[in-house]
Amino acid sequence: MDTIGDFLTIIRNAVRVRKSACKTQFSNMRKEIALLLKQEGYITNVNEICNEKGLKDLEIQLKYVKGISVLNVLKRCSKPGARWYVKKDKIPSVLSGLGICILSTSRGILSGKQARQMCVGGELICKVW
Repeated sequence: MDTIGDFLTIIRNAVRVRKSACKTQFSNMRKEIALLLKQEGYITNVNEICNEKGLKDLEIQLKYVKGISVLNVLKRCSKPGARWYVKKDKIPSVLSGLGICILSTSRGILSGKQARQMCVGGELICKVW
């Protein structure tokens, strides 16, 4: 089961129906990806909340400018059946720098720009623009 793919789909579906927020199950990987999206300005806020069963959930506040979503595309690159690893000098540039790619590296979840600065490669999780 692709939990990261499910996470990205939940966000994509919430954007399509113009919701202001969406909820998803908690995991450290999902939290780090959401925090990176917040840091890069694609979402407004990320909160950890407890559901009625006492388990953690992530609540993601989506960002809109004049009614148009800041998130246009969330494209999953590396999948459980076909992992996609990139070296430090082969990290792709998304839309000539207008978008970001998210990598899972030995130093944690990083954007492509951060990974280039730290000279690390890793698994290319997704591209965002």
